[in-house]
Amino acid sequence: MVKILGSTDISQDPIWERPSPERWVNRTQKGISEKIVEEISYLKSEPDWMRQKRLLAYKFFREKRIPTWGVDLSELNFDDITFFIRPGERQYQNWDEVPGDIKNVYNQLGIPQAEQKFLAGLVGQYESEGFYAKLKKQWEDLGVIFTDTDTALKKYPDLVQEYFMTRCVPAADHAFAALHGAVWSGGSFVYVPAGVKVALPLQAYFRMNAQQSGQFEHTLIIAEEGASVHYIESCTAPKYSTDSLHSAVVEIFVKKNASVRYTTIQNWSKNVYNLNTKRALVAEDGKVEWVGGSLGSKRTMLYPMSILHGRGASARHLNIAVAAEGQWKDTGAKVVHGAPYTNSRVISKSVSLGGGRSSYRGLLKIAKGAHGSKAHVQCDALLLDPRSQSDTYPYMEIYEDDVAIMHEATVNRVTDAQLFYLRSRGLTEEQAFDLILSGFLDPISRELPLDYALELNRMIRLEMTGSVG
Repeated sequence: MVKILGSTDISQDPIWERPSPERWVNRTQKGISEKIVEEISYLKSEPDWMRQKRLLAYKFFREKRIPTWGVDLSELNFDDITFFIRPGERQYQNWDEVPGDIKNVYNQLGIPQAEQKFLAGLVGQYESEGFYAKLKKQWEDLGVIFTDTDTALKKYPDLVQEYFMTRCVPAADHAFAALHGAVWSGGSFVYVPAGVKVALPLQAYFRMNAQQSGQFEHTLIIAEEGASVHYIESCTAPKYSTDSLHSAVVEIFVKKNASVRYTTIQNWSKNVYNLNTKRALVAEDGKVEWVGGSLGSKRTMLYPMSILHGRGASARHLNIAVAAEGQWKDTGAKVVHGAPYTNSRVISKSVSLGGGRSSYRGLLKIAKGAHGSKAHVQCDALLLDPRSQSDTYPYMEIYEDDVAIMHEATVNRVTDAQLFYLRSRGLTEEQAFDLILSGFLDPISRELPLDYALELNRMIRLEMTGSVG
C-alpha cells in the first residue's frame, strides 16, 4: 500500500521551531508532512508566495488519490523517502571549484568535456539542488537566461511567479503534480527573448546519488515570439537495494512562431520510481518537439503532453522505452488540438526483454473548432523473448469532422527465422539481434545528437547483455 504521513499543523506544534543554518545538517527527515514542506521552503530562503504555493500543493496532495490505472505503485512508501538533500554550500561557475566528490562523478560521465565541445550552457544538479550553472557569454549578451530554478526564483521572481505551475501544470492537476509542487527543488530555468535563436544546445544533468531519496527538479522553459532553443536533459542514479523516487515537472511555453526541442535520456537505476509530468503550451505557428529515451527505473509513468492552442501550432513526439527484467514502463504521449490547422505526429517505440513489461498509453484530442487539423500516431513494440509483455492503450476524442487522423500500432517478435537468415549471411547471433534492434530504433536515434545516439545504443546493448542469445 502507498503510505503517506499524516498532516501536521505547524502553528499548533510547540515543539517544532524553524531550524537555524548552524543546527541544520544537509537533509530533512524521512517522510512528508506539512512540517517538512515548511522546512524545505525556509531552508531555501524562499519568498512567502512560494511557501504558500507549496503548502497549498501539499493540501492538494493529501486530497488526491495515487493512480492505480497504470503501473503497480503498491510498494512505494513515502515514509522511507528523504525529500530534500543539499549537496553543498553554494553554486559554482568555475568547474575547478566544485567539491571533489561531486566533480569525480561528473568527470566520469564526461559532462565537462561535453560543455566545452558543443553546449551553449550547462546546469548540473546533484541530489536536490543545482551545484553548477554556466552560460556562454555570447548568449548572455543576447538576453538568454539559463540557470537552475532556485537561482531563477531569487534573481527573476516576477518571471518565475508568472509561469511556475500556473496555467501549464497546476499543482491541483493530479497527485504527483501536487507532491512535486510541495517539495520541488532545483531544476532548470530557460528564458529566450523574442527573435533569439540559440544555435547550440543547452544541457542539464541531474544525478540522484543517495539511497531512499527523492529528486523533484522543476524545469521551466519560456521561448518568446520567434525564438528557438534546444534543451537536452540527462538523468542517472546508482543502484541500491532500496527504492527511491523521481517526480519532476517540465513546463514549456512556446510563443508565436517560436520553436523548442526538448531531448532527454533517462537512465535511472532499477530501484527508482520514475513518475514525471511534462507539458507544453504552444501558441500560433509555434513548434514543440519531444525526443526521449527511457531506460532503467523500476516503474515509469511518463506521458509528455502538447496543448496546441494557437492556429497552425505543431507538435512532434518521438520516444523509445526499454523494459528489462523487473521493469514496468507505462509511457506514451498526449496531444490536444485546440485551434484550427494544428498538426501533430507521435512515434512511440518500446523494447521488452527478460520478462519486462511496456505499455503505450496515449491521448489524442481534437477540440471543437480545431478544423483542418492533422494527427498521426504510430506505436510499435518489439518483444525479444516470450516472457516479455507489451500493451497499447490509445484514446481518441474527435469533436471535428474536417480533420485527418491516422493511428497505427504493431507488435513484433524477434523470430528464429529472422536470426537464421542473418546468421546465414555471416552474422553472429549477437550481431543479428543488434542489427534488428538498430533498424527498429532508427526513427528515434537519428533525431538525437550523434554522441547521445551512440550512448543510447550502448545503454540498450548493456540491457540486452545476458538477456538474448
